[in-house]
This record gives sequence, structure tokens and C-alpha cells, in this order.
Amino acid sequence: MFDIFKIGFLTITFIDVIDIALVSFIVYKLYTLLRGTIAAQIFVGLMIILLISFLSQAANLRAVSWLLKLLTDIWVIAFIILFQPEIRRLLVLLARNPFLKPFIKSDAPTATDIVAEAAFELAQQQHGALIVLITSAGIRGYAETGEPLNARLNKSLLTSIFYPRSPLHDGAVIIKDNIIEAARCTLPLSAHTKIDGESLGMRHRAGLGITEVADVLSVIVSEETGQISIAENGQLTTGLSKEALKKRLSETFKPPAIKGWKGLFEQYRKNK
Repeated sequence: MFDIFKIGFLTITFIDVIDIALVSFIVYKLYTLLRGTIAAQIFVGLMIILLISFLSQAANLRAVSWLLKLLTDIWVIAFIILFQPEIRRLLVLLARNPFLKPFIKSDAPTATDIVAEAAFELAQQQHGALIVLITSAGIRGYAETGEPLNARLNKSLLTSIFYPRSPLHDGAVIIKDNIIEAARCTLPLSAHTKIDGESLGMRHRAGLGITEVADVLSVIVSEETGQISIAENGQLTTGLSKEALKKRLSETFKPPAIKGWKGLFEQYRKNK
């Protein structure tokens, strides 16, 4: 093996440098995940004990090495017990990594399922709603007109926003991926006031208008009739059932097919 340099009897090879770099990177990433918690202080303490143990063995300090060995022999068990919540969190983060998503089949509801379920529930209660889903480019200018939320999408939050007594129920909710970016947003109105002889209310004109100026899809729930509509590319489709809404959303937000390792790598770079 290629030797880089020697320090006395200690020989440093290229593999040793890679080994140290990998361990340093892993320790750093673990610390960044734990930073700001009590577990971070415990983690630093464990790292100090391991460092002292390594130095004592290198210096041939037998008594100190024996004392620290009592701790290091059980450090794996102690690590699992002390960091159980953090280990669970780390495993969840690894499972959500975009690189691993094509290989993992998840039963968790998707954004399209959540929006469809929430829209159907709002329609049954005849609570008006305007939900804008971003398909490609963002619409930050319109999101800034409302109240920023940056909250993870879920049905309970979405239905509570459009509850008539909620201070956020007026205006639109803007969703990107699985995040509710903002609520009570003001959208541009479409110039069309009638479609197929039926007059459009302000909510429908706003939902239609944003699709005329941006690459988005709007889900509109009528407060008067409980009817569910979709606006896309300046076209309005009304009278959708829950199943039809799910199908339409799934078709629009269907992930592109991945062809080979190159396609997988490109998708990973896009999702970063």
C-alpha cells in the first residue's frame, strides 16, 4: 500500500487518510443532527471519552486504558439507550432521502391524496376553499401576499384553515411539494366572468386566473354548492368527484419515469 508519510513507528497510508476523513464526516453529520438538543452534549462527552481512550492506548497508559475500557465496552448499549429518539429520527431521515425513494414503497398518503381528501371533506360541509398546487416554477410574489406558514401538509391543517371562522379562510392556500407555503393569499382574477353560461364567483375567477399566468393547478370548492372544480392552463373543470379529483391530481403530479442509473442520479440532483 502507498505510504504517504511516517511519524516514528506510525505509518500513514492513503487508505488511512480516507478512513479518517469518512469517520470525521460521519461524526460531523451526527453532531449537526443532534445540535441544539441535550443529546448533543452527551454525544460530545462520548467522543471525548473515545478520544482519550485512543490516546491512552497509543501512549501505553495501562491504568487509564483499563479504566476507559470499562466504559467503552458498554458504549454501544449506552449509545442505543441514550440516543433512541435521535436514532429513530436518523432512520426516518434516511428513508426520506430522495436517492432511496425509488427503492422504498411507502404507504404514507401523498400530497395529492391529502388535497383530494381535504377538498371532499370541505365540499361535504360546504366550506369554500381555494388550493393552489405548484407544478414547476414557484409563485413567490403571490405567496408573499398572504401569511407564511411553511408547514407540512396534512388534511387536518388544510381543513382547519378553510373553516369559516378561521382568520385564514379568505384567499388561497399555496402548496409546493408537501409544504403549505402560505395561506390567505391574493391571486389575480381571470377576465372570464362566465363559463358555459354560468357566472363565476370571485373564488373561481381567482383559481382560474392564477393558472393563466403561472404553471400551477387550482382546486376550488364552492361555498354555495359544495361543488369541486379544477383549474389548469386557463381551463376550468367542474363537478368532480373525490375519485376523479384524485385521478386528475395524480396525472398532473405523476413523477417522471426513471431510466437507468443516470436517470436516478439526475432525479436525485433535481430533488436536492
